[in-house]
Amino acid sequence: KISEYMTDRPCPSCNGNRLRKEALAVTVAGANIVEVTTWAVNRTLEWAEELYAGKSFTPRQMAVAERILKEIRSRLGFLVNVGLDYLTLSRAAGSLSGGEAQRIRLATQIGSRLMGVLYVLDEPSIGLHPRDNTRLLETLKSLRDLGNTVLIVEHDEETIQSADWIVDLGPGAGENGGRVVAEGTVDDILANPDSLTGAYLSRRMKVPLPAQRRAGSGRCLTVIGARANNLKNIDVAIPLGKLVCITGVSGSGKSTLMVDILYNALARTLHGAHTQAGDHDRID
Repeated sequence: KISEYMTDRPCPSCNGNRLRKEALAVTVAGANIVEVTTWAVNRTLEWAEELYAGKSFTPRQMAVAERILKEIRSRLGFLVNVGLDYLTLSRAAGSLSGGEAQRIRLATQIGSRLMGVLYVLDEPSIGLHPRDNTRLLETLKSLRDLGNTVLIVEHDEETIQSADWIVDLGPGAGENGGRVVAEGTVDDILANPDSLTGAYLSRRMKVPLPAQRRAGSGRCLTVIGARANNLKNIDVAIPLGKLVCITGVSGSGKSTLMVDILYNALARTLHGAHTQAGDHDRID
């Protein structure tokens, strides 16, 4: 029960920086460590590249900094390659989406340069925008090309099309499943008349679009001044009585808007939950 009454709040002494003034007084190229960790990964990488290539250090200082900068550039580069260039290093792990957390683990594995490893991933494309899905696939292929085996449970069409080998289970779910319906290359799956996966991939079967859309109740739930995490002080009106889709590239603020702000605020207001909503002005 204690967890229901616990909330995270910045320390009033350090304003959430978690360092003493003496530590913050130390700067590199005019920035202290807190400033650097509040930048997006791509900006931090540019900063490290400029330090490495520029003349910010004396020869003696560069002798000390060179290996450190090389490691920083390498690790930040892995995060950029898996599509996490928008994150900040100060971001709390608990605030990451499932897809973001999984890609951070993938970036760590790429950096380890291990070979002969079997990687098993359960639907890594969940929550990813098609643009970010392409980046993820490039990351998985690079793991394979290092000399590893990558085994993925997936429904995503692009992932299936990119696979070297496919195992299609079915033919249905539950007691109607549990059999290997088809296996082989993409062409083998497409040509197999018993594979539902092949039928949808080949467009022999399709998901029909609705002929009409619901009019809704005419009322809206409006979030005013949402500015938690990546959100830039936005106002969002959500029509009620409809099926509403919130979409956008990974890291654009979808989960922050829906879960951190809207859900937590409504749970607190309507049900007395001891939740702390993300920064916003109000909800009408």
